[in-house]
Amino acid sequence: MAQKDKIFYPVFKKWTGTRNSCQHNLYELLIISVVLQNATVRRSVQMLDALLEKYGTKAAFDGKEIYTIWLPQDLENVSEQELRDLKIGYRAKFIKRISSDFVLKKVDDIKLRNLGKDDAKNELMNLYGIGPESSRILLFEALHHYDTFDHISPWQQKIYSRLFYNKENVPVSKIQSDIKRKYGKYAMLAVHYIWEDIFWKRKNEKIDWLEKEIRL
Repeated sequence: MAQKDKIFYPVFKKWTGTRNSCQHNLYELLIISVVLQNATVRRSVQMLDALLEKYGTKAAFDGKEIYTIWLPQDLENVSEQELRDLKIGYRAKFIKRISSDFVLKKVDDIKLRNLGKDDAKNELMNLYGIGPESSRILLFEALHHYDTFDHISPWQQKIYSRLFYNKENVPVSKIQSDIKRKYGKYAMLAVHYIWEDIFWKRKNEKIDWLEKEIRL
């Protein structure tokens, strides 16, 4: 399938051997998906940094310092207002509720991993504050459903329009139908390779149109 794609075959060949791994557990990825909601990449980074500096644990390795995400129970005695004071807005309520659900063991990570895509999506969408985009992230990143390409956020739409059509704004329905027809059960995995490739390039060269969209 990759070999038939004349435009992106060089990308797939370049990254042959890599695979979509997830360094976060389900709770951590839920938190990340919440701060990604309705925000630019820059704004999401600001919110997550504020949360990590307040509730995370600093770890040092190889001359670098990073934060690890807190445990769900660490937020049991933290009020919603305290979270809002970190300028994360309505997401404070989502984070409180999700953390409480994990403490009360209402979320079964292993069960989710053994469900089909549609059933897993329904379970995820039942979590407070989790919508189509957040569930898409979780289905692909955490549960490895490689055909999950059922939702495209507005800022992703602009990036996909540039990557796949060299245009500013292509309708979401066209992007979805074209990608699904081209890559089938690997739709999201193929897009992920291409997505990672453009952000890898960004580390070494300035891509003006990309900077405009992510504002990082």
